[in-house]
Amino acid sequence: MNLLFVHQNMPGQYRELVQWLAAQGSHRIYFLTQRKNAPNLQGVETRKYQSHRRPAKDAYGLSKVWEEATGYGFGAVQAAKKIEAEEGFRPDIIVGHAGWGELTFFKQIWPDVPIIGFFEYYYNMTGGSVGFDPEEPVSEHAPFLMHARNSVPLVNIETVDQGHCPTYWQRDRFPKSFHNRVYVCHDGIRTDKLLPKPKVKLGLNRLGRDLTKSDEVITYVARNLERTRGFHTLMRALPRILSERPAARILIVGGSEVSYGGKSKVPGGLRAEMEAEIGDRVDWDRVHFLGQIPYPDYQKMVQVSRCHIYLTMPFVLSWSLLESMSMGATIVAADVPPVREAMTHGETGLLVDFFDPDALAAQVIDVLARPKDFAHIGKAARDHVVENYDFLTKCLPEHIRQINALVPSEKAIKLPA
Repeated sequence: MNLLFVHQNMPGQYRELVQWLAAQGSHRIYFLTQRKNAPNLQGVETRKYQSHRRPAKDAYGLSKVWEEATGYGFGAVQAAKKIEAEEGFRPDIIVGHAGWGELTFFKQIWPDVPIIGFFEYYYNMTGGSVGFDPEEPVSEHAPFLMHARNSVPLVNIETVDQGHCPTYWQRDRFPKSFHNRVYVCHDGIRTDKLLPKPKVKLGLNRLGRDLTKSDEVITYVARNLERTRGFHTLMRALPRILSERPAARILIVGGSEVSYGGKSKVPGGLRAEMEAEIGDRVDWDRVHFLGQIPYPDYQKMVQVSRCHIYLTMPFVLSWSLLESMSMGATIVAADVPPVREAMTHGETGLLVDFFDPDALAAQVIDVLARPKDFAHIGKAARDHVVENYDFLTKCLPEHIRQINALVPSEKAIKLPA
């Protein structure tokens, strides 16, 4: 089969799917992306596209996102036409992210080619991250700006033949008219690779020795250290945690940019703001900011952790939560709807109020003090992810079924017996 994947930040949500398809050796796969340092995936022809037009900095706010999306969309189809003309590649199906506008014009060049679009998020003024935190007040224009952003999915639901969403909470953010046109299935977690490892060792330069499971290690992971992922709540919990557990240390992974939400007004970003707020109330020698680290080191970090913290506003669920569950971590997480879809308090995780640093601290302290009493939670968390989110046995078959439903039977993708 000829498959065209489209995602401005390759591989995005298709990390596992595209590599599995390529490994079959029987498909011709192209991937269109804007990413300059896109990974070189064996069996995948990566082609770059450029936005045809980007909005000016002072572009009208209510149409700025749509202008950017159409620039992406037109740039993507121009690149696709070039691939067809110069390389003879015409897809049997297109699979791509619907939120950036990249899919918008593909029916204009290939009206008979089916499209599966990834619908990630629909912006509403209630129930999501916008307006959730009183420390991030919204402007009076926010309702109009949020709804204007939705122009992209509203157009693209009529562009695609089938929609896809990774969780029910995300699907339910969209209008009900979307629901029967969007199948729900997670991207998939490689639970066969993301395993507990009792004898794991993690080197820490500042410490001068390896950390092991016998150490009181707390971990926190986010793409960037920001309010949407609860970094401010974490930092406010640290003074009590480190005071009551003098042998504990925390490993914090995340960059200094902002992926979601507003930027801190303090020079140095939210990290600098929170460091100033906490001041000398913590032993900074036991706080380790690791930045963004290689994936194998991230795995070891979670595997060595005695207590893993996952905080988020009501927003897109991070891969890291399900990956940490797969590795058998005892997780203290924010009690918000997207987390509750994947985790049950007292069974597969421990949920606390996002806005209550003291409750977070108390729960983490309890886990550190009584690890054996909470050991069953990590095992149950892994069992839950294996049963519901495993890529090879649960998610892959559904994604392939959805692809096969849109192509002629003679081109159907075969799953291993």
